[in-house]
Amino acid sequence: MTFRQELFWDVDPAKIDEETNARFIIERVMTRGKMSDFAQLQKTYSLDRIKRELVRCRSLDPKTLNFCSVIYGIEKEDFRCFSKTPSSQKLWNC
Repeated sequence: MTFRQELFWDVDPAKIDEETNARFIIERVMTRGKMSDFAQLQKTYSLDRIKRELVRCRSLDPKTLNFCSVIYGIEKEDFRCFSKTPSSQKLWNC
């Protein structure tokens, strides 16, 4: 893998496939990576692939969502995580 292993502390980095696990890698780099990781992301994936995977991410913190929206020119409303209601709110609605 071409990314810092520290980004994937919770999984075995040897088992991560850059093609199969692209969304996981992109989300992790965007939410926890450094600028050097971001630069590596741009080298590893096409702009279209990054944008396509980002809008499908289930959870991006507000700061990352804002950054991705501005950098990639994607409306916040187009991100899956923007309008997704956490399931815990639905479960405990009594």
